[in-house]
Amino acid sequence: MQTRSRIFDDLAKVAGGAVSTLTGLKAEIEVLIRQQIERILVDADMVPRDEFDAIKEMAANARGGQEALEKRVRDLERKLGVKAPAKTKKAKPKKTPKKRMKKKSSAKGKRA
Repeated sequence: MQTRSRIFDDLAKVAGGAVSTLTGLKAEIEVLIRQQIERILVDADMVPRDEFDAIKEMAANARGGQEALEKRVRDLERKLGVKAPAKTKKAKPKKTPKKRMKKKSSAKGKRA
């Protein structure tokens, strides 16, 4: 009976060692894959997520500031009684005028 339990104990130790080895191997593979993906992203000039979020927040703050300033200008114009200028539309490119071609009189029928 002791031999059987000893064999099972040895098998359990071997299995436990294999599991811990596989766990370490899995972690090592994940690190290697992550490094490879980061290398690919750097080579492709991709922006990291945290930098993108920071720029997005800065743009939102700038837009909010612009809207606040526009409101302030409108309020000041209203107080001063100044008529706000109409919003400008994008300028359309001017069309070049078509040149009119003068009809030349034919000289065939007018020979002297």
